[in-house]
Amino acid sequence: MPWDELWTGDCIKLLDKLPAGTADLVFADPPFNIGYEYDVYDDRRAKSEYLAWTDKWLAAAKRVLKPSGAMFVAIGDEYAAEMKVRLDQLGLAMRNWIVWHYTFGVNCTKKFNRSHAHIFYYVADPKAYTFNPDGIRVPSARMTTYADRRANPVGKLPDDTWVLRPQETDDHFQASADTWSVSRICGTFKERTEHPCQMPEAVLERIIRAATSPGDLVLDPFAGSGTTLAAAKKLRRRYLGMELSETYAEAVRARLAAVRPEPLTPVSVPRQPGVRRTRAAGLKPR
Repeated sequence: MPWDELWTGDCIKLLDKLPAGTADLVFADPPFNIGYEYDVYDDRRAKSEYLAWTDKWLAAAKRVLKPSGAMFVAIGDEYAAEMKVRLDQLGLAMRNWIVWHYTFGVNCTKKFNRSHAHIFYYVADPKAYTFNPDGIRVPSARMTTYADRRANPVGKLPDDTWVLRPQETDDHFQASADTWSVSRICGTFKERTEHPCQMPEAVLERIIRAATSPGDLVLDPFAGSGTTLAAAKKLRRRYLGMELSETYAEAVRARLAAVRPEPLTPVSVPRQPGVRRTRAAGLKPR
């Protein structure tokens, strides 16, 4: 089948058209059912209706996941618990429950301000899946703060709380940072599109680097603003997106046309003792 495409329509119907075991990575950022204003989707469904729909798209996404594949799902507080229960029931294995903490949070009047979302990281087979640590390592506090000789010279894996502040550079995650703190995409940010729920490229780039290798297929059933697809193209992965809205899809295609893949550069970082790597992390295309 052709890849590097964006399909328009209902993701459940579109997923059903794919052969089983197609995607190396599924990243899903579905509507949170909290009343966002989308152009064609109703984000104010009854809870039972929303969860029944969630069951359908999760099952469809799991079917197209490779036996060695990974699935990441972003969700808000309102349905995080229900989402985890459903991912467990699908027979997937959880690797991390990630908390994405962002600046420029949502201002609230009768509760604490919202400044985080949840990202569930699951794999189809906990004994055989892609995880590339060398492309995402960061210096530890032992290195940057305490000058501890016991520090691993190649760095540590990031924590499961993610941070990027808006004043940081386009490299997204600073060398001294060991958490993922990523700002929401605000109106003044240069990567801002017209989509109301845009994910930052920094989040998707780290997920794609960690969970796939160049040439792998990244699937996003809720393409939205196209961030997943843009990051995949930049990192030389194949991609397939699905989007219900023709208007959003048109904007995504324009965004993708402007993306240029990274230059091919090998990764030459020594292996960290005791860390299992299932596939090479270098940028050598298939």
